[in-house]
Amino acid sequence: MRILIAFDKFKESMSAQTTCEVAASAVAQALPDARIETAPISDGGEGFCEILTLARNGRISEHSVSGPCGERRPAKLGMVEAAQIDNGTLKALGLNAIQGPLAIVEMAQASGLWGLSKELRKPWECSSFGTGQLIREAANMGAGAILLGIGGSATVDLGLGALEALGLHFVDKHGERIEGIRPRDWARVHAIEGTPLPLPPIIIACDVDNPLLGPRGAAAAFGPQKGLLPEEVTAMDSGLERMARLLLKHFGKPAETLNETSGGAAGGIGWGLRAAYGARYLPGFTLVWQWMGLEKGLAEADILITGEGRFDSGSLCGKGPGALAKTALEKGKRVFVFAGSVEDGIEDKLSNNERLRCVAISPKDMPLNEAISQGPELLRACICKEIVIFE
Repeated sequence: MRILIAFDKFKESMSAQTTCEVAASAVAQALPDARIETAPISDGGEGFCEILTLARNGRISEHSVSGPCGERRPAKLGMVEAAQIDNGTLKALGLNAIQGPLAIVEMAQASGLWGLSKELRKPWECSSFGTGQLIREAANMGAGAILLGIGGSATVDLGLGALEALGLHFVDKHGERIEGIRPRDWARVHAIEGTPLPLPPIIIACDVDNPLLGPRGAAAAFGPQKGLLPEEVTAMDSGLERMARLLLKHFGKPAETLNETSGGAAGGIGWGLRAAYGARYLPGFTLVWQWMGLEKGLAEADILITGEGRFDSGSLCGKGPGALAKTALEKGKRVFVFAGSVEDGIEDKLSNNERLRCVAISPKDMPLNEAISQGPELLRACICKEIVIFE
């Protein structure tokens, strides 16, 4: 029996790599004769850099950058040599060839919510400057292209902090530069000046189709989870529109781009990089499918075991575990989904199929902090119990 184990992270509990390791150990205990393959996956957030870099024998370097609140924090940068990237993956990336290594940048490393207490989660005060520093470092290291994962961000700043790190300047009505641009400063900005640093092609891994503005935009849809108060959403949305129009004017881009899909992801950083550099979006699961060789792994497997911290309707909107489970069921595989919590009725939404089983590893009455701290033990116990029954 062949089993493919492909988990995303359990946020604040286990990384994707750790989750796959725990699951593999549990399966080996329950089914000693099983042939097991693991493939950690990422939606572009935490773990994106390490998972993709190590899967292609790349090298990881660590850099000190400015965090979202201006604090210093370490951030990893991956570099994968062109020889390690097959033609199928290049095609998925939208590249015919690549001159120099592919840099893998994870926004969550530099400008993510991790490490920020609730008191510091204030989007008006947060900047993506550190992500711009990582992108600049990638260019300085000779990258032939840059792959940017934008999940897990703490910012709603249109990527203006990153663009400042890459050479843009923001000036007030007196012509004075506003250093360290943050949304709190937007009302003072009169114009944008400067030419950003030349960069190789930028590809943005993103599974979100929300536009930049409006009720599904960066402020309304994602601001509250980053600390934006309900009464602040309208002001943030208006500020995003004003600054976006200034960017369009500076780069001579048409106003129609304000309505592009995916512009609202990660506080609009992708939209900002598209305006400045013509960056392109790539569906995250399409990338992971090709990069991790999941087509071959799934074809050879009898059972897929996947999951993430919370498995719900959002997981079925192109995200890794949901998309992988759906694909596996279409191919006639048995599928287990293990998650910290599972939305009621999600099995029927995914597929009315007896080969599917979705399991919440945490008892409903268990406090969240306990569930997070006991994640590995809960996952191991559930797998040992459920897979024997299902088998």
